[in-house]
Amino acid sequence: MLLTAGTRGDVEPFAALARYASARGHEVRLAVPDDSGVDLTGVDAVRLDLRFGPLLPESGMLPWTLLRHVQRQVRPALRRMFAAAVRETVAFAPDMVVHHPLILSAPMVADALGVPRVLVEFSPVATPSAEFTAPGGPTATRDLGRYNRATYAVPRAAARLFDRDVARAAAEVPGGQAPAHRSPSRATLMAVSPELLPRPRDWPEQVHLTGAWHDSAAEASVDPAVADFVRDREYLVASFGSMAAGDARARGRAVMEAARAHGLGVLALTGWGGLAVPDECRGPDVLAVRAAPFDAVLPGAVLAVHHGGAGTSHAVARAGIPSVVVPFSADQPFWGARLHQRGVAAQPIPSSRLTADSLSAAIAEALTLRDRAERMGHAMRKEDGLAAALRVLESL
Repeated sequence: MLLTAGTRGDVEPFAALARYASARGHEVRLAVPDDSGVDLTGVDAVRLDLRFGPLLPESGMLPWTLLRHVQRQVRPALRRMFAAAVRETVAFAPDMVVHHPLILSAPMVADALGVPRVLVEFSPVATPSAEFTAPGGPTATRDLGRYNRATYAVPRAAARLFDRDVARAAAEVPGGQAPAHRSPSRATLMAVSPELLPRPRDWPEQVHLTGAWHDSAAEASVDPAVADFVRDREYLVASFGSMAAGDARARGRAVMEAARAHGLGVLALTGWGGLAVPDECRGPDVLAVRAAPFDAVLPGAVLAVHHGGAGTSHAVARAGIPSVVVPFSADQPFWGARLHQRGVAAQPIPSSRLTADSLSAAIAEALTLRDRAERMGHAMRKEDGLAAALRVLESL
């Protein structure tokens, strides 16, 4: 049983693992949020009674506004998700539970069924290291030395805020009571490329750095308008994924003006509304679409301007092109800093400081990194994260 929550970048890798394992004879069911937008063709998939988009906080929320958002929207939605995850897992009766960190009820249902569970991380938020601080939060891009490991208490404390909601999901387990004992995960699959995050020396043996989970066999269907636009043109890809907070038109204007300053066209992937093209910026050198397959449009691009989500960061690096990262929240500053440190991205620009001038300067910096990005892309395309992950699961 595969259980995941979050946005597209949290669902696509699980869908890839589901297809890969199914093709090799395993019976797999995948539980996902209702609004992921991911193509689940050929996957035995069920829904988790959760729309993740409305739960994302707006940038700049005041603390009391954020608290009200958590109480009125986040908590009830996650409560439903925890119960649905237990209910669907019990109905499937699996031999193993493989889950995203947000599925806080996964340990309970695995113990109730007496089966092992495996944790999956796309960013190392649940696996402490002394080598870097926990992704997310104000310290994500700082080295606190001997205090680095202490920062991982923050995501643990955040998870404990939902203990009562997880406990209510026990009504869905056989007997209606949570097991008295919580077993540790049998293994952790860190679906991260060692090219972006070399394995820290202090991770325990049961943490497996598999490489990213990429479905290279999936055929990318490209809209004819997109195919025509990217043919015989130097262009950048701009995508802010699910980051819909703030002024999407102002971001679009900054991207268009900065790209034109370098003679580049813009393929704008508007996603959940985080990027919009103002009327005055439209022209034959700009195409705005909601989404396009990264495998089809990134390799031919000069560079990408993106929010720094784990999935997007890996997709851009694997394509062998440099980045300009405009992080908003969560683990995005961590990945923006990581790409910059590895020499394949310009210095990140916080979303609140994005202007045409700042982006134009960052694009100029990124263009000098193309050779390093090509080398990293070549190395990442040799990784087979799905095969590595399945080997671990089969060994358990």
